[in-house]
Amino acid sequence: MQVRLYCEKDLEALRRMHANQGFDYAFPELGDPLFLLKQVMEDKRGDVVMGTLARLTCETYLLMDGDAGTALERYTWLKELNQVGADRLHECGLEDAHAWLPPAIARRFGKRLGALGWVRDDAWTPYCRRLT
Repeated sequence: MQVRLYCEKDLEALRRMHANQGFDYAFPELGDPLFLLKQVMEDKRGDVVMGTLARLTCETYLLMDGDAGTALERYTWLKELNQVGADRLHECGLEDAHAWLPPAIARRFGKRLGALGWVRDDAWTPYCRRLT
């Protein structure tokens, strides 16, 4: 068994594996420069039996002075920051942004985010690998 970097000749094998898994997402566009890692595992015969892909994504943070302005003014500011930020991230080539909310504010602030176009994504269970 050998791990090596992906090359175009591996495309059909990866497409077949993706289709056979039956998960509800489109096969990724491997030419997208946001894919920072593309690697495959070959068996002893040189057949590709597995692959991993890693796409750059974005984690967002909101820092706010809770004493500035009124609640309505802060929400107005948030709406503008949200839209301008989304536009700028899109211009950078990003396809999505993520926010992880502390449990203490998730329900209430999550509603505000929903009103701004954010979607709570519970369809897939997230896992994190700390790289040290």
